[in-house]
Amino acid sequence: MSSRKRYWLMKSEPDAFSIDDLQKVGVEPWNGVRNYQARNHMRQMQVGDGVLFYHSSCAIPAIVGIAKVASVAYPDPTQFDPKSDYFDAKSTHEEPRWSLVDVAFERKLKRAIPLEEIKQHADALGEGFALTQRGSRLSVSPVSAAQWKLLLSLE
Repeated sequence: MSSRKRYWLMKSEPDAFSIDDLQKVGVEPWNGVRNYQARNHMRQMQVGDGVLFYHSSCAIPAIVGIAKVASVAYPDPTQFDPKSDYFDAKSTHEEPRWSLVDVAFERKLKRAIPLEEIKQHADALGEGFALTQRGSRLSVSPVSAAQWKLLLSLE
């Protein structure tokens, strides 16, 4: 594994879990991800990686804060809990399907950076940037160091 810091964008619906919620608790397991590509991204994360915290499925979708990865990936316990919305009957403790990382609050942005504004920089962000790709709904996606720097310059 590379020791170089990496960057990620993680989406959450603010009525389910917001940047304010993360600020209150400090560190939170990023559970309930049930997309293999997003799960694989979390499995690549390293402690200290930067996270852009994005509010989705709300009036004004936007990057609202910065967090950092606080643990390596480990099995998401909600997959084993029959009472959980994220229960997966095919997942076992011996061979868990789903992973999560712990995410730690760093700071709220001075101002939210709305999706509409981010789209105005699509050319500079490049083709691989998930938020500006048509049909991309991935809740966890990689961000290059250049994309990170550009997005934070909009703050």
